[in-house]
Amino acid sequence: MPALGTAAFELVQLPALGTTTFELIQKPSLWTTAINSSKSRRCRCRLLRDSKAGVRITGNKLNLYFGGETMSICSSNSVLVLHHKPHTHSSCVSASLSPGVKNLTPANYVDLGFEGTKERIKKMFDKVELSVSPYDTAWVAMVPSPYSSQTPHFPQCLNWLLENQSHDGSWGLPHLHPLLIKDALSSTLACVLALKRWGVGEEQRDKGVRFIASKFSSANDENQHSPIGFDIIFPGMIEYAKELDLNLPLGQSDIDSLLQKRDLKLKGVFWGNNSKSRKAYLAYSSEGMRKLQDWEMVMKYQMKNGSLFNSPSTTAAALSHLKNDGCLNYLRSLLDKFGNAVPTLYPLDVYARLCLVDNLQRLGIDRHFITEIRNVLDETYRFWLQREEEIFSDTATCAMAFWILRLNGYDISSAPLAQFSEDNQYFFKFGQDFKDMGAALELFRASEMIIHPDDMVLEKQNSWASDFLKQGLSNSSIHGDRLDIYITQEVEHALRFPYHANLDRIANRRNIEHYNVDSTRILKTAYRSPHICDKDFLKLAVEDFNSCQSIHQDELKLLERWIVEKRLDKLKFARQKLAYCYFSAAATIFSPEQSEARLCWAKNGVLTTVVDDFFDIGGSEAELLNLIQLVEKWDIDVAMDCCSEQVEIVFSALHSTISEIGVKALAWQARNVTSHIIDIWLNLLRSMLQEAEWGHKKSTPTVDEYMTNAYVSLALGPTVLPTLYFLGPKLSDEVVESPEYHKLYKLMSSCGRLLNDIHSFKRESMEGKANALSLHMFHGNGVIIEEQAITEMKGLAKRHRRELQRLVLQEKGSTVPRICKDLFWKMSKTQDTVGSFVWFVVRRRSLVIQDTVDVGINSAL
Repeated sequence: MPALGTAAFELVQLPALGTTTFELIQKPSLWTTAINSSKSRRCRCRLLRDSKAGVRITGNKLNLYFGGETMSICSSNSVLVLHHKPHTHSSCVSASLSPGVKNLTPANYVDLGFEGTKERIKKMFDKVELSVSPYDTAWVAMVPSPYSSQTPHFPQCLNWLLENQSHDGSWGLPHLHPLLIKDALSSTLACVLALKRWGVGEEQRDKGVRFIASKFSSANDENQHSPIGFDIIFPGMIEYAKELDLNLPLGQSDIDSLLQKRDLKLKGVFWGNNSKSRKAYLAYSSEGMRKLQDWEMVMKYQMKNGSLFNSPSTTAAALSHLKNDGCLNYLRSLLDKFGNAVPTLYPLDVYARLCLVDNLQRLGIDRHFITEIRNVLDETYRFWLQREEEIFSDTATCAMAFWILRLNGYDISSAPLAQFSEDNQYFFKFGQDFKDMGAALELFRASEMIIHPDDMVLEKQNSWASDFLKQGLSNSSIHGDRLDIYITQEVEHALRFPYHANLDRIANRRNIEHYNVDSTRILKTAYRSPHICDKDFLKLAVEDFNSCQSIHQDELKLLERWIVEKRLDKLKFARQKLAYCYFSAAATIFSPEQSEARLCWAKNGVLTTVVDDFFDIGGSEAELLNLIQLVEKWDIDVAMDCCSEQVEIVFSALHSTISEIGVKALAWQARNVTSHIIDIWLNLLRSMLQEAEWGHKKSTPTVDEYMTNAYVSLALGPTVLPTLYFLGPKLSDEVVESPEYHKLYKLMSSCGRLLNDIHSFKRESMEGKANALSLHMFHGNGVIIEEQAITEMKGLAKRHRRELQRLVLQEKGSTVPRICKDLFWKMSKTQDTVGSFVWFVVRRRSLVIQDTVDVGINSAL
């Protein structure tokens, strides 16, 4: 055992938990110890060192033994005391705690950092946090009292402005992005106007005016990100400043440029024939319109909660002119909730919680929050049925609610999404100033959830949303805007890898690598919410990914030894596809507790490849028949009954692996399923023999005859079906023999077979093998050409895929557990991901298996 040498310690003080616990944590290349008691705050000490260690706890002292030295940690008056002394004893990894004894084994090591991050995320489900907006607070502060136009209705907002100016004289979010200077200008001018309106805060006004003057050139900078309505509102505020005799030391040419652009907007030059978008945009920008506004038109946009567009600033502007009770009650409710300031958008609870769920799912850590997520989805589903305005008045919220609910098995109609169709232009409600790539992306994702014949609205939506996103990507201004770099990457990947062709773990890794911890979003002004993006999501995802990956690496080494033990490497005809087979397993079923499922998937995947090559090129007709007979008999004398060494190797590998899987499945299922696994393999072998006979006899089956056999010979059965026994639920004979179970298998395999035959058409035609595409053309009597046949085969595969997705998502009347149905869908996705799948395996050396994720998390955090 190496000596401790020079050790680096990191002391981290964490909140007290109020209970006495001692915990030991093990991580690769890192031992972490922690002590916590009701008298002392929980603390953590890290020893950054590769070493085996022992630990002993006596009273309030914890002793660690590292080769030749001892480190003692004791709690005394809430202070951790570290001692080092020479010691030669090394003990096993255990800990004793009086009264009683508690041993910490590798199976129950807990990483306090990991668990702490999980707890912080769980608390986010309880309350939505949203930044307040100086811009909107300023407009609320400008609302006059109904009793006197010389006093503010909400003086508390005025006081908040006085107390929350930044050191540089601006108002706005802290650490604002350099491309958001227009936002800072808009917020600062609104706050200065509010202070001038009521004749207070002369010092703050002067500082604000100096900031505006120093940054005013950015107001006409096309490279700057413009808040929604900026071209209408900001010039309107400059004119209001003149009315208030507020001296703004600004260049007249710059002001004229802003006024000219505003006039063009007001005249509708930018809108074309889209009068709906123009009216909505002008109503949303009401505070900048002031006396020019048609307030009767504006109030048509009032919502049930009394607001206009859920915007405090627009609502405050309307209240200043119309004294509307609904507007007043809305603003009062905001101040009751947020104190003396208001956010730029409210309510946002549904959207924020859906973003939280989406974050966890995209990063692959949703399994840690199953109960919390289910509660959010149940509540969202209830709101959906009640037609809550918070969902249906916003494009992104409605689209996200739809696809997340449908993906999780909730039976909802796609009809409400019709309001966001291209025809009625509702999606473009803020026109050229508000082409929201994020909302369009959510609509595109929603459009991928087509499972019913009456989902025609989704068909149309998929087409135009896809075109809209592609147009956005081609827009050079979007590419040049660093604020949009993350959404741009999301759009590129969504278009390149649609939902049905996106392997979970590849997507998780990609999302981790490109995750944006900055939750800043911009409407009229910038706002933030940790539910939209948060560093804790990334931190947990990285730790979880690397933890799973460490297990995957060990499993791959185990499988490499298994290949040698079964002598499969001795079969010269067989392709060596272990990495490919294991990658497909790890990319779809990746959590630590699913280790047996991954190994079952990978082993059977390797064996199906060997058997496929054996029937294709490796075995004679006599050897093929011999192998089938051996599996039918099962318990045989290998030395006597195998006609060749090749048969002996293949059968022995099949026999031992199926038997091993059967024994392990017994522990999961509490019944013997070995005979079922044997039957699955026999079906495959017989289907492969049928294909071999067609080839030898040069016979031409009909398309139906071919597909009846070919969906089995694709060899997904032995990979997927036995794996179902290791997913958790107990599967009775009734479930395994049910029509639903068989239909899931047939749809998955048929879709995969059609896609496989399209890809392999030219090669198999040259080899004289039966192929769905060539048979379709052959039986078409020369009328069907290759291009037409490919289109028809792709259409058929698409219909099979949608029917499979419908069965997977359908809860009512289903007997197959959802986690099992998901596996059919995940295998189908691997069939649709041939290009990216091979690229990751060959070009990047199977990232999910061999590498660990390092995305510079420390700097990101």
